[in-house]
Amino acid sequence: MSSVSTAPQRQFQLRVDPLTGNSEWVVIEEQESQEDMFPKPLLATTSYLDMLNDSPRNKAYCDAINKTVTKPCHVLDIGAGTGLLSLMAARAMSSSNETTCSTTKGRVTACESYLPMVKLMRKVLRANGMERKVHIINKRSDEVEVGVDIASRADVLVSEILDSEFLGEGLIPTLQHAHDNLLVENPETVPYRATTYGQLVECTHLWRLHDLVNAEANVLDGINLVPTGCEKSLYVKPQQLAMHCDALKEEMELLSEPFKIFEFDFSRRPDSNGEVELHIKATKDGTIHAVVSWWVLQLDREGSNFYSTAPKWISCPSNMNGSLVPVARDWCDHWKQCVWFTPEKGLRVCTDEAVHLHAIHTDTSISYEFEPLSCLTEVGYQQCTAGNHSQISLAPERMAIYGDKTWRCSFLKVLRNGLQKKISPICVVADDSIFLTVATAHLSDTSNVLSFLPGLREQGARYLKDVSVANGYSMDRVVVLNKKSQLALHDTHERKVDLFIGEPFYYGGDNMLPWHNLRFWSERTKLNSILSEDVLIMPCKGILRACAMSLPDLWRSRQSLKEIVGFDHSVVNATLGACGDLPASEESPFLPFSLWQCGETKRLSEIFTVMEFDFMKPMSSCSGTVEVKFTNSGICHGFALWIDWVLDAENSVVIPTGPDQRYWKQGVKLVNKPVQVENPGSGMDKCCSTIISTFFDLSSGEMELKHIFS
Repeated sequence: MSSVSTAPQRQFQLRVDPLTGNSEWVVIEEQESQEDMFPKPLLATTSYLDMLNDSPRNKAYCDAINKTVTKPCHVLDIGAGTGLLSLMAARAMSSSNETTCSTTKGRVTACESYLPMVKLMRKVLRANGMERKVHIINKRSDEVEVGVDIASRADVLVSEILDSEFLGEGLIPTLQHAHDNLLVENPETVPYRATTYGQLVECTHLWRLHDLVNAEANVLDGINLVPTGCEKSLYVKPQQLAMHCDALKEEMELLSEPFKIFEFDFSRRPDSNGEVELHIKATKDGTIHAVVSWWVLQLDREGSNFYSTAPKWISCPSNMNGSLVPVARDWCDHWKQCVWFTPEKGLRVCTDEAVHLHAIHTDTSISYEFEPLSCLTEVGYQQCTAGNHSQISLAPERMAIYGDKTWRCSFLKVLRNGLQKKISPICVVADDSIFLTVATAHLSDTSNVLSFLPGLREQGARYLKDVSVANGYSMDRVVVLNKKSQLALHDTHERKVDLFIGEPFYYGGDNMLPWHNLRFWSERTKLNSILSEDVLIMPCKGILRACAMSLPDLWRSRQSLKEIVGFDHSVVNATLGACGDLPASEESPFLPFSLWQCGETKRLSEIFTVMEFDFMKPMSSCSGTVEVKFTNSGICHGFALWIDWVLDAENSVVIPTGPDQRYWKQGVKLVNKPVQVENPGSGMDKCCSTIISTFFDLSSGEMELKHIFS
């Protein structure tokens, strides 16, 4: 069977400039001659590599496909990616000794809508001599038609369109269309069935991630981001939050046994909506702050192959037949557990008390309600409206930062000192900081505040109006700039800017690398001509810090691929950003990670300064070289980098964002080959130091790092 695609000849990929926030469309061509023309970063920071390095997942799928595809048939692979499941199905069919999958009776169709992955799949198929055994369709599965794209309905469906929540990648509508249009009646499927599970937990960290109302009540600094009547103006979207819950095990109280929630049968057409009433017995006294959930796949009809995303404290999750399934999953980032927050302070329970949980699923999500709602400190999420007030959805980490007393005090201290020296100051808030906008207007009743709010825009302007009375300022003194052009003196009534401030925080940039927030520096540079000579710039400096790290779990999940269950995948390494066994010209990319969620970690050096960014001067390219001595023995897998933001000229107020700070992501650079390192005083003939050289490229906003172990 030919692997000719029936897709359109081009696709478009959105790419964002980190220093300007401007986006552009990158054209990805279909022609084979254009196969390597798309930018590698499009795939280098995705979870494809992490998924392909998940050995328990690969083995479970392979064993299930071998059990399911035992005779000539038509196999459809939806969301084929690199084509691994298609390769498994083609091999299983060829091994049946009855025919090969290239005959009219036996064939494999791989459906993949993302053109860069289609190009990569073709490479993988060629590398394994299977390009004539798998037919590729570059379309969404709901665009595929029998008689046009495929000759007949498929007998077997293999798929892996699952996310941590389970339904977020559109599993239900995909299965509905497939059963209605692409599959025979009563098809075989891999996976065959899935069950979601949950557990009630108490955890202060999880509470801080969403309850700004009660956190702010304990701060008492006069700034009211969620004043009475506007409690829902800032909120965390009611949805499941993917998280490595094992990292919280030591500070988490389990308040119930695990319980089954929903069951999904892939071999049948699923319903779009489902509800279940659960009565869960509390196993101890406490406050329910969240529901932690996970899922278990039964991959074959017989029930001999399973895969679980359960946290490690669930040593033996039950399968659908009630027997126990050992957890064999290594740390991986593509599938985590999920957390659903209990509203506000949570729900108090006593031992043996029955907790009534109402679980609901739609086409693409699962949600929960506790009954009776009157037991909670607020009305449920479904009634979470602000009347005529505006609402801004913030990431959980940003919500926790805004409720952090130390963080707020740091900014207010510097801001208050700066405003005392100014008369009727002009203040520009460069980023999406609603906190600094409100705080400036509150602290100085003569200030004029101009906020860019590049991500929040009109939504931010409505919010500022809603909270103005509670914070004692007039909207006559606060303007949200809706300008794409550069700010000029006529925008400030011919007065120069006295304060140029930011957190820095850009809305929607939760997965950015730390130095992408140097967009603040870029914005300051654009306004250089209208800044006063004694302008207060906050933060005034950024310090790039780093630490050598042992990261065995993260390294394993990102290492170069060789064979996966017998199929050569080495051709994908450079494109997917693998580390290890790469040519000297190839390097793994910087990856944004919260190190505290990266499985096993160990610091191998002291924290060291790599370079500094002086925001008092216009933006420029920067470089730095430093020798790092190892203070602990171990295997060095790479380096963690972050920026500490210095708020004042005296360097006395600093906002740290390193690995000890849970609300920020660090940038991780994995080395090409892990190195055994030793403390210089150990007497061992091993590597005791490394030379680190970094370069910040002004033109791209990206960081380069070179290292030499000595």
